[in-house]
Amino acid sequence: MEAGKIDVKTLCAAVAAIIVTELLVVTAVSRDLFHPFLILGIARIVETALIMAIVVKIGNGVSSIGLNPSELTVGFKRGLIWSVGFGVIAGISFVILSLFGFNPLDMIQVQLPAGIGVVMMYIIISVFIGPVAEEVFFRGIIYGFFRRWGIIAALIASSLLFILAHSVIRGVPIPQVVGGIVFALAYEIEGSLVVPITIHILGNIAMLIVSLIF
Repeated sequence: MEAGKIDVKTLCAAVAAIIVTELLVVTAVSRDLFHPFLILGIARIVETALIMAIVVKIGNGVSSIGLNPSELTVGFKRGLIWSVGFGVIAGISFVILSLFGFNPLDMIQVQLPAGIGVVMMYIIISVFIGPVAEEVFFRGIIYGFFRRWGIIAALIASSLLFILAHSVIRGVPIPQVVGGIVFALAYEIEGSLVVPITIHILGNIAMLIVSLIF
């Protein structure tokens, strides 16, 4: 992946957009204006749109965050291949952990909310809207900016911020740690943001299915 595509101006504008949007989210939730999931979903869409506008207006275009329109289909196909490989490795790891007395399901199961309507909102946000927004910011912007100091620096910075952005209730958030590393590596190797987006979406779908079954 080419380094230096995201400059300081683009980074600062994107971070400012995220901070302002998140502050508005806190205000809207505290005032109970709408359901928190609806507010969160709208916020993620707004954040994605703002970042896209920023990279177009003051950055180096959408290709600077790995969203070259001519490579979207190829990126999706590569993402599917990565997802299959990641799934196989995860499956083998789960078997090994089970043999040593650990329950790997404890690491990936999610607590679903009550109510069909709320569950549908949760699924749409966590499976589709959230992964796109997170990859655009954490890999497209953060990884892209820190890439000028090398792969390791970019991987650590983007993965650490990705982990901190998620609620950590108990212990080390293994899914976020592994996900942050895999998403960053996929982006680095393939050069297309569609690849980690695809892996992220399919990974969240897998965790959702596991949570519904077990």
